[in-house]
Amino acid sequence: MNTTGTIRQTIATVNNWIENRTESQFAYFMLFPVLLVFSVLALWPVLYTLETSLYADSFSQFRGEFIGLSNYTELVTGGRDSVLIRPFIDLGNPFQSILPVTLMFTAVTVVFATILGFVQALVLNGTYRGRSIVRVAVLLPWAVPIVVQGMIFYLLFIPAGAGTDLVNSLGLMGSQPLNESVTAFAIVSLADIWVSAPFIALIILAGLQGIDQNLYQVGKVAGASRWEQFRLITLPQVMPVLMIAMLLKSLMSMRVYGLIDATTNCSTVPSLTCGVVGTFNGSLYGTSAALAFITAILIGLVSVGYLIKYGNSSTGGI
Repeated sequence: MNTTGTIRQTIATVNNWIENRTESQFAYFMLFPVLLVFSVLALWPVLYTLETSLYADSFSQFRGEFIGLSNYTELVTGGRDSVLIRPFIDLGNPFQSILPVTLMFTAVTVVFATILGFVQALVLNGTYRGRSIVRVAVLLPWAVPIVVQGMIFYLLFIPAGAGTDLVNSLGLMGSQPLNESVTAFAIVSLADIWVSAPFIALIILAGLQGIDQNLYQVGKVAGASRWEQFRLITLPQVMPVLMIAMLLKSLMSMRVYGLIDATTNCSTVPSLTCGVVGTFNGSLYGTSAALAFITAILIGLVSVGYLIKYGNSSTGGI
């Protein structure tokens, strides 16, 4: 049999094999190349980081001796605090240690950015003169580069900044708020809420514009007030996209770095990502990899938590 005949026979065999598959089997067959690429591009770096975290820090080579989970146990017990800018866990000073700051930053920014984003979405969804200008004004903070976002708040809250003068005159902060952990944490959180609220607003706005307006007409006929319409119609209808927005915001908050670095240089507001970059720049690759993998685990736990709580597709969840 010549080459042409062999190719035709092979094609015919493949066609027969495909035709004999069920719809589900054919779908899995088509997805296999995508899953293979995903495994190589996404899972391999995570596994490589995990492997690196099992070796000791070494200044003479990329990896020192194999030490198993010692990097993790020493991080949790304080054995690595001497090489970190701030301690990993210090519940007595939660605003000065890496893990509590990361978790508090995530909780605070997700809650307040979601509330502000919801309000912005309601404003953007209205019909009034000048709506285009309002949309640009609301979305502008999100469009600004991260370094510029951080520098804006840095310049506002330096000792001679306008923001410092304002909060100092109100007795809310001292004359150098970026040098104190609690006030610096508040400033960075405020900056992140200001930056990320428009992103959440865009997602919620998509949900608002998908609501059937007949529901509101029925509500008006039934005598429902505006608050009752919001509570019984708007909120349930946008809940699926609201959960997606909160999930994405949680993931962004846990891995935030540029905004914190540009505002405080990671000195007074430590985070997991600040710890990863700081130890990596210090050639502490084992510790850096352990911190990076802990960050990945926390992000994975948050994602799984949202999926378990709101992942019921039958109710329109994530």
